[in-house]
Amino acid sequence: MPPSITAGQWNRTLLRRQHLLDRADEDAIEVIDRLVGMQSQDPRAAFFGLQCRIERFTPDELDELLTDREVVRMALLRGTVFLIDGADARWIRPLAQPVLDGELWSAHASTLASSTPIAVIDDARELLRDGPIGGDELGRALAERHPAEKPSTLTGMARCALPLVQVPPRGLWRGSGRPTYALLDDWIGPGHPALDGEEARCELIRLYLRGFGPASIAAIGKWSGLRGLRPLIEQMEREWELTAYTGPQGQTLYDLEGLDLADEDEPAPVRLIAPFDHVLVAQGDRARIADDDLFARTVTPNGRSPGFVLLDGRLAGTWRIPPGTGTVETALFGTPGHGVRAELDEEISRLEEWVRDSRVDGAESHVTDPSEDSGR
Repeated sequence: MPPSITAGQWNRTLLRRQHLLDRADEDAIEVIDRLVGMQSQDPRAAFFGLQCRIERFTPDELDELLTDREVVRMALLRGTVFLIDGADARWIRPLAQPVLDGELWSAHASTLASSTPIAVIDDARELLRDGPIGGDELGRALAERHPAEKPSTLTGMARCALPLVQVPPRGLWRGSGRPTYALLDDWIGPGHPALDGEEARCELIRLYLRGFGPASIAAIGKWSGLRGLRPLIEQMEREWELTAYTGPQGQTLYDLEGLDLADEDEPAPVRLIAPFDHVLVAQGDRARIADDDLFARTVTPNGRSPGFVLLDGRLAGTWRIPPGTGTVETALFGTPGHGVRAELDEEISRLEEWVRDSRVDGAESHVTDPSEDSGR
């Protein structure tokens, strides 16, 4: 029988690998790679996600990575917008394509009046050859060629079928506006995927476990959107790439062979986690960091995500910055002790100072509620 892992070890190991026990003294690109990208349908969420993980992180560092085209924002795993290393996007995007194809046919192609998906996609690719184009402009240009169709349907089909990057200024700390798209190879330069097929699937599993393990097969599948992973994961275990543990509820958890587990007694500092953070969202093993009933209280009818408060390594409330204030407001699910309250106040002050320091020439910060933009 596989060795057992306690609930405390499981929690602290996740937090350590996510740089939520100690902030990393590393470049943002290294942390982004270790997290296998960051969910980014809210363009500013990644900035908050890096702030709580990296010492001395400033928004300019991520802005530079985006404008230098080293990282990109694009529809990726589960059809969700990710912020990710451009070189990784090249080989991960084909793995995400089956989910995006499903969206293309169920949500868009099924509503076409007379055009064919192939014709729409070919026209979109041709229009994008001239350089970045706004999503609304792309929809109108496609509608001129397919007048019986809705522009939004046509743009949605292009977004699903083609590897489109959302280019700056959208996605920058002070950026705004509707999405503007470019083809991935046109934006970062032509190249070939570093991996493909089964080896690409194996590498995605390795990367997830490095950043989120130990994890169940269900959790790997929920985060990645990939199906049929069990035979592959069990093969990787037989080949000594992975090791198995018995989890706190008797479930089987997998990890990369040779990676250490954290001590369950290791202190977990207060952290203010970003909206949409994968530590909590798209998390099949959420029990290691949040009770189901508490997480349910963070879910909103419009699909927007608040920021999350972690106390002693577990979900204990939410946070937000009301528009125009630069002041962090928290809504806790219970009353912390005096020591924890003092630590929370210190972390709030740290975030508020970071927001103030990120303003331009003393002007009011563009940061409002970090969940204000939940669009893809």
